[in-house]
Amino acid sequence: MTTSYLLDTHILLWWLFNDPKLDKTCHSIIRNPENSIFVSSASAWEIATKYRLGKLPEATELLQKYPQTLEKARFTELSITTLHALRAGNLPIAHRDPFDRMLMAQAELENLPILTHDPAFQTGLIQTIPH
Repeated sequence: MTTSYLLDTHILLWWLFNDPKLDKTCHSIIRNPENSIFVSSASAWEIATKYRLGKLPEATELLQKYPQTLEKARFTELSITTLHALRAGNLPIAHRDPFDRMLMAQAELENLPILTHDPAFQTGLIQTIPH
């Protein structure tokens, strides 16, 4: 039985950079070929923004080959729709990070549990698989 998951940007980066911060549960979920792994377009936006600001200098090659990297990892891009944008802007939470708000909105509207390590996602609005 296929289960689908949405990756938080940190989990995506830890997977792609083989970072030991990625715990065994998340690693197993992502690695399992029976699972469908989705990555939000907002993650590309967040990675590019952090790279531009000098907060993610190691992402040079990733940004140059981002679509190919997702394809090689067998991840599916989840594009941002108008409904996602409206929900992100109207989420009834105080969290201000626009990338997180978009991921939360997409997880809620697409009914996808999100793999995350960020306690900000514990809003009660979405199912999270905490790291």
